[in-house]
Amino acid sequence: MSTTRRTFLKSAVLTGASLLIGFDGTRRLLGEAVTSGPIRLSKWIRIDSTGTVTLTIQEAEMGQGVRTSLAMLLAEELEADWSRIVIVQASPGAPDFPNLGSTGGSDSMESGWKPLRSAGAAAREMLIAAAAARWQVARAECRAENGAIVHGKSGRRLPFGELVAEAAQLELPKDPPLKDPKDFRFIGHPTKRINALDIVTGAASYGIDTHVPGMLSASLERAPWPGAKLAKWDEKAALAVRGVRAVVSISNGIAVVADGNWPAQKGRALLAAEWTGGDQSFDSTKHRQTLETASRGRGVLLRKETPPVPPGPVVRTIEATYAYPFYAHAPLETMNCLADVRGDHCTIWAPTQSSGRLRKRVAAALGVAPENVEVNVTLMGGGFGRRLAVDYALEAAEISRAVRAPVQILWTRADDMQHGHFQAASSHRLSGGFDAQNALLSWRHTKAGSFHNLDGPPTEEKTKEENFHIYAAWGVYDVPYAIPSIETAYVPVDLPMKHGPWRAVFAPSSVFARECFFDELAGAVGADPLAYRLKMLEGVDIIKAGPTTIDRRRLRAVLELVQSKSDWGKPLGERQGRGVACNAYFGGTCIAYVVEVRVGPDGEVKVERVVAAVDCGLVVNPIGVEQQIEGAVLWGLSSALKGEITFAGGLAQQKSFADFSVARMKDSPKIEIHFLPNPGKTPLGMGEPPVPPIVPAIVNAIFAATGKRLRQLPIRAEELRV
Repeated sequence: MSTTRRTFLKSAVLTGASLLIGFDGTRRLLGEAVTSGPIRLSKWIRIDSTGTVTLTIQEAEMGQGVRTSLAMLLAEELEADWSRIVIVQASPGAPDFPNLGSTGGSDSMESGWKPLRSAGAAAREMLIAAAAARWQVARAECRAENGAIVHGKSGRRLPFGELVAEAAQLELPKDPPLKDPKDFRFIGHPTKRINALDIVTGAASYGIDTHVPGMLSASLERAPWPGAKLAKWDEKAALAVRGVRAVVSISNGIAVVADGNWPAQKGRALLAAEWTGGDQSFDSTKHRQTLETASRGRGVLLRKETPPVPPGPVVRTIEATYAYPFYAHAPLETMNCLADVRGDHCTIWAPTQSSGRLRKRVAAALGVAPENVEVNVTLMGGGFGRRLAVDYALEAAEISRAVRAPVQILWTRADDMQHGHFQAASSHRLSGGFDAQNALLSWRHTKAGSFHNLDGPPTEEKTKEENFHIYAAWGVYDVPYAIPSIETAYVPVDLPMKHGPWRAVFAPSSVFARECFFDELAGAVGADPLAYRLKMLEGVDIIKAGPTTIDRRRLRAVLELVQSKSDWGKPLGERQGRGVACNAYFGGTCIAYVVEVRVGPDGEVKVERVVAAVDCGLVVNPIGVEQQIEGAVLWGLSSALKGEITFAGGLAQQKSFADFSVARMKDSPKIEIHFLPNPGKTPLGMGEPPVPPIVPAIVNAIFAATGKRLRQLPIRAEELRV
């Protein structure tokens, strides 16, 4: 996550009758001079004369529940009335928020934990001091309670709104006292989403819902493969459609602009565009072979550990290669953006995870200063990393400038499937060496894959940075097990297709290979796979692997918890099995899954039960964390058992959910979630960490049910038929 996303402006000012609180990058509470004038929503936190608490956040909401959880941190220390909290989205380019970062990396709660609580506590202390002064009583006799200050002895009560003018003139406390966790009434308690009613009633406004006066709609015919150029098209046929206003050529295609989306789509269909040139050679089957060959090379060494005293000779080596395919993000809401370019100024409305990148890239494309681009961030109908890219915003801005009107571009489902920034395919070559007593002495893991190209290929200078290759190999270099000799490497492979972050970024493919192969090694020595993991997590408790610190005690704890909750070891029926996998996500959140599957004689796999044990630090909102895990389980079901993206002739072959299948309600298993209690810790990430271990747990369960090792995703029924 970028530093700017962790940076808050800290101030306390009086604007009309409002108390404003904020933060700066040093996370120290600071004061500003008192001003006067009309109330203007600014900074990050405002309490106005009505008692309404407005929290402005830069984290984008895409279903992860970040608005609710961040509001809970503030409300806890402020002792706010939960019904009086309003959330506002910060937008880069607005006067108080010139630069904002991205939402990704699963650190919103960890980075907001101390600053938001400190701000709430500061406002609470100022309001208490203002009330005590008005009543002329000792400050210690007063307390904050549900949006008001209460005098304990007399029972007198003053709502926050009646005190903000006096409170805003007080000195901001430097280190306001924070609550003891035993006194929390929000944090740790199940809390419904703050905007749940709007979402379920359809009142919530997503990017696709945005409208402005005079808005036109656009549908864009894009180059079907890299470098393709328009050879011919039927502009006359498109313009003949009622409601079509213009046909516009832009940098990567030809757009039909109309009064609404439907005529724009109809006009585009009649363009009959033909393309020539470019590179049509890319084929995913050939690319898989390229990756497999590359994974047998040496690559860039990421981690090499050898014991000071050699433990003895390796007498038996187990080897395997695991293949991971391309995947699409496929969010429910397809890519869309509304742009209004007027002269040297541009206003954007977009469901984006990276408002800062969007602002910078649009400014560069239009040849204007970044301060002339204002980005309004809307709710997102799913992000999963896809909306860290800004291609759809660049298209909207270019079309708007051409037609001199506000234009909303809306991708079709086929557009979204075929022109996304895909999760890149990879290949993993692993080996494990045993001595004569079946002790595991060596581990080798080489990953062949591709770096993200959201902003073009990485520069030579970038690839020389320390740990550059490591960050493309999460789950490879940070193998947590106590093995005397460890060697991991990464082989970069060029990929012409657009590819970028997917939920959990580089970890899903690596952890899939690592945890499945670890099961193979357990099987090779006749060991129970869960017990073998516990055994191989003994020894030194805390290890350093590259830039990552791993606490093996936490991994052991989640494995022991999932073992006790999952009926591990209890016999199952014919062609039923249990599988286990675990992971410490970038050294933070630790998760272990036990999965139960049933495999029919036709080879169809039914995941019947998933038991999760989780150490994610302090749980702020149990409902939100449970939803993240449930979503990750269904995400894993989709990638393990459903669709993939394949390429032929330089073009993605899948166009809809009919040929890129995802898990449906009928596929959902029984999901049980158990938390390790951590009342004294800070919260850790939960958006991405639940994803990587679920697929290997499913695959390991299939082996337990059928005796067949599967090393390639997605799993096909024909591989498992009796």
